[in-house]
Amino acid sequence: MSDAHPLPANKLKEKLSEPAIDIRYLLSRGYVRKTAITFVSNHYRLTEHERHVLARLVFSNETADSRSKKKLVCSHLEGCDVLVDGYNVIITIESSLKNEPIWSADDGFLRDTSGIFRNHRVTDTTYMAVDEMLATLSNLKLRSATILLDSQMSNSGKLAQFILEKAESNDFKTDARTSKHVDFDLKEAGTHAVIATADGIIVDAVEKVVDITECWMKLNGKIDGVLALKTRS
Repeated sequence: MSDAHPLPANKLKEKLSEPAIDIRYLLSRGYVRKTAITFVSNHYRLTEHERHVLARLVFSNETADSRSKKKLVCSHLEGCDVLVDGYNVIITIESSLKNEPIWSADDGFLRDTSGIFRNHRVTDTTYMAVDEMLATLSNLKLRSATILLDSQMSNSGKLAQFILEKAESNDFKTDARTSKHVDFDLKEAGTHAVIATADGIIVDAVEKVVDITECWMKLNGKIDGVLALKTRS
């Protein structure tokens, strides 16, 4: 179905709450996740965007519980070494700055649902998001932060340089660099460092995770604006 006129966030939340409950039920009965989402989405005649939102937010109890147990409280990061999934964090903060909806998924991580990752372009709002991210990392009193950016994304090198320049005044060691295999790098480092990401595939592969967007939203009094589908049953 067409996405020509997507619903406002609150209306979307209302529309997708029942499909989310149905998907969770099927997952609890052993259905493959992709199959469950497709079956329910077809039943409710959902648009591509609405299907994308469900795929970003709805998970089985088993997956949600496993990921939640790995998630560190923001106040527990003092003295930690953190590797940041750069675009994952920056794009989500950027979405919030543009007043786009931010959702709390079943697994406890905050996500945007814009679906722009591969088409992302660096703008003034991107630089604002970087400033907010660095300010948040500083507030967390880390020992070090390494920000990894996908080299295949437009202007990644320029953005990494901007981060390094802005980080010169930080009171913690900061590095920023591009990589052709960010996911692999984060998974490899996940045995000895805290990983900052909301990417479920990465969360599943590492030991300790922090949701920097959540830390930022709490610090700036924005957390009450986060949306969620009906709670898991």
